[in-house]
Amino acid sequence: MAYATLDELKGRLDWEPDEDELRIAVTALDDASDLAATYGRDWPEDSAPRLVRTLVLKSAARYMRNPNGYTQSRAGDETLAWSDAHGRDAGSVYFTREEIRLLENLAGNRAGLASVPVVAWGSKARTGPGYVPVDYSTAAPFPLFPDEVGPW
Repeated sequence: MAYATLDELKGRLDWEPDEDELRIAVTALDDASDLAATYGRDWPEDSAPRLVRTLVLKSAARYMRNPNGYTQSRAGDETLAWSDAHGRDAGSVYFTREEIRLLENLAGNRAGLASVPVVAWGSKARTGPGYVPVDYSTAAPFPLFPDEVGPW
């Protein structure tokens, strides 16, 4: 499952890839698509947002331009540096922090707080809905109701 095609990736490269590079490009597209589904969500291929395809293509093209993960190359007096390749990302398909944030926003995965009701498995303390047991046995249960339910 890839969110972009090999022809779309070839259109982003400034050279004509040979047979080995095409094989690597297919796996780069698959890897970038898997990462997009992980950071975002598992969109169906035919209905994924356009931005997902764009980000997958950017990530795969970035990898194709520097598959060995070089951060700097020198030849005589000339030096070439890749400022976006560093650490564990060098030499792999990856998304930048900004790209990850975009994928999360597209999927509706925003960080935040939530309240989740929890019940202990096999709990013997049954105090009725809306009441929780306290840690000493002589006290009455503590009322704890969600906003839409109450004792009234």
